[in-house]
Amino acid sequence: MLGTLLAYRMYGVFHLPVFIWSTVAVILIMLSTYYNGEYCDIVEDRLLTAMGRSAFHGGSGIIAEDVLSYKYAKIAGYVALVLAVIIGLILQFHYKTGLWTIPLGVIGIISGFFYSKMPVRWVAKGIGEVLIGICYGWLPVAVSFYIQSGTVDSIVYWVSLPIACTIFNVILINEFPDYHADLIAKKNHLVVRLGKEKAAYLYILITVIAWVTYVLSVRQGLPSIALVFYAPIFMVSLSVVIMMLCKKYLDRKLLEIMCGLTIVTNLGTTLSYIIAVW
Repeated sequence: MLGTLLAYRMYGVFHLPVFIWSTVAVILIMLSTYYNGEYCDIVEDRLLTAMGRSAFHGGSGIIAEDVLSYKYAKIAGYVALVLAVIIGLILQFHYKTGLWTIPLGVIGIISGFFYSKMPVRWVAKGIGEVLIGICYGWLPVAVSFYIQSGTVDSIVYWVSLPIACTIFNVILINEFPDYHADLIAKKNHLVVRLGKEKAAYLYILITVIAWVTYVLSVRQGLPSIALVFYAPIFMVSLSVVIMMLCKKYLDRKLLEIMCGLTIVTNLGTTLSYIIAVW
């Protein structure tokens, strides 16, 4: 929505069918990613079920708990993927949204479909968090701006940076509760590779980068009132940074609160841009 709104404000363009189709395509790619995660992470899910699940664990656990066969999730993942590809073809060749429509969609599909799926399995290679930052930060803003306007302005990159940083942190902190199960299952994401203490410092560093890039993005021509809307989000993220420094992530209950506040920070960052540009 942010990229579409920016394109409208900068170029006065808005094509409703393109907006609807592209939104559905993004949802389908996300569903394909989540369905794959349900059956590809079954070992970790069963360990977490035995150890006690976190409210912020990535999977639903319905396959690990034998509520549903993994075959249904597998079929649903492929169906969602095929439908997303069909919509991508409709956007590029029927609505003529530009030569980069399909290549940009392919970036999202490859990053999402293989996030948990073997043999690639980005999440276990220590780059899954970075890909999430790109695909939930830069990609949706850039694609929605591009298919409406036919170009990608520099402001897209600036507003994407704090969004990418905050969604990176959402994934990073959600890996803390799963640390022991993922360590046993050899799901070598960043928290398993770095350990909780170093991962906490990485979280703080990325948060500071998000603060700085938000201010810099406003200086690129966005309405300065965005900083007013961002102020409460800054206070929320600052509180999580203080909790990280005090090692509150070692307390399971407080860690869940920190996970929730990190999601608020990510959604609030995007929302502050949308309200300011509206």
